[in-house]
Order: sequence, then structure tokens, then C-alpha cells
Amino acid sequence: MAQGVDTLVTPELQEAKGKWGGERVSPPIGASDIRKWAIATYWPETPPRIYWDAEYARTTRWGGVIAPADFNPFAWPVERPRIAMGSGAPRKDGLRLTNMNGGQTDTYGVPMRPGDVITSKTRLSDFNERQGRFGLMLYSFRETEWTNQKGEFVRRRISTSIQY
Repeated sequence: MAQGVDTLVTPELQEAKGKWGGERVSPPIGASDIRKWAIATYWPETPPRIYWDAEYARTTRWGGVIAPADFNPFAWPVERPRIAMGSGAPRKDGLRLTNMNGGQTDTYGVPMRPGDVITSKTRLSDFNERQGRFGLMLYSFRETEWTNQKGEFVRRRISTSIQY
């Protein structure tokens, strides 16, 4: 617990606020990727035809197969990106904090389709601190935005992290 500490906000945190990090680019989305994701998501039921039946999908308002909204084209990387240390990682000031997942909120734009290449970028969009039952607590909001190869908005996720 962060007892006897005036603030959990570091200069590094203040410096990072609002700055987009490096981009990740997915491989082209395959119709088979979408079909398998839909099968796994809807198992043991049959997934909606819009996700796997090209002939049917052409008759819909989308004019072709689309991916389920929760489809993740980054789910199976050949090389996994390094992820920052999690709970209890020491900070430059030596303070050890406990991390909790505060949830996430997704907003969706255009659906993903076979052949799409998705670009992802992430930033620390905001943070605040307040007193809680565990003492001083830091709430951080990380925004991840996806766009397709046309620059169209695909998805935004706001993830909340709570540290104390």
C-alpha cells in the first residue's frame, strides 16, 4: 500500500499523458481467421452466417463477410511484443504498487473484413488519484485505437488500471 505518500503521479506518467506510442500492424485478415474466431466465439452453436457464408453475406447490408466485433487480428502473433512488468513492479522511486484491472469500454466503428490490415496505437489518455479504502489510489486510462488500411475507425478501447 502507498501509505505516507503524497502522490502516486510520477514525472514519467505526466510526460507520457496523451502521447501515442508505436504502432502495430496486423497481417491481412483472412476469411478463415474470421470463420474460426466466430466458431470459437459461438461454440457450440452455429455462428451467424454473416461471419462465414460469403454467398449469404453478399445479400446483407455489408455486401460481404465481416468479422465479429470482438475479433482480434493481433491474437496470434509470430513474435510476441514485450509487455511492461505488471503487478508489484518497482518504480524509479522504489515504491511497489499493487495493480488491479478496473475494466474496459469498447466503442466500435466499421466492421473488419477479409483482406483488412489493422493498425493499432495506444496512449495513456488520462489519470487521476483519489483516496480509497486502500489509501491513495491511482486510476490510469489507456486508450487503444484501431483503424483499417483506409484510415477508417474500427475500434477504441479504454482500459482502466487501478494502482495502490
